[in-house]
Amino acid sequence: MSLLKTIDTAPTFAPRESTPVPERLIAGSPAFKTWAQDAAKDDTVKTGVWEATPGETRSIKGETFEFCHILSGVVEITPDDGEPVVYRAGDSFVMKPGFTGVWKTIETVRKIYVTIS
Repeated sequence: MSLLKTIDTAPTFAPRESTPVPERLIAGSPAFKTWAQDAAKDDTVKTGVWEATPGETRSIKGETFEFCHILSGVVEITPDDGEPVVYRAGDSFVMKPGFTGVWKTIETVRKIYVTIS
């Protein structure tokens, strides 16, 4: 097993498709696609590509740390205790454990993610 992993930003394998759980849906009818690409440390560290269509949901990180790098699209994230922040292709950000807020996908977004649970 190699300890070097390249993340494929345009994967050709089928994604896992999902929608938000009803209690987290705020507006629209967003659909999600996840192309999980690697896991380590007994599945506590996960990496891959995630995509969402326009809509608005509650984001609740719990104990999870998440790094995101936006590949395409536009999102607006509003922490419960803060002002909205807009992220576009090329932007990177972190949502730390305990983060709660609103994730609004303005234009279909695709991102690389790294989560640590």
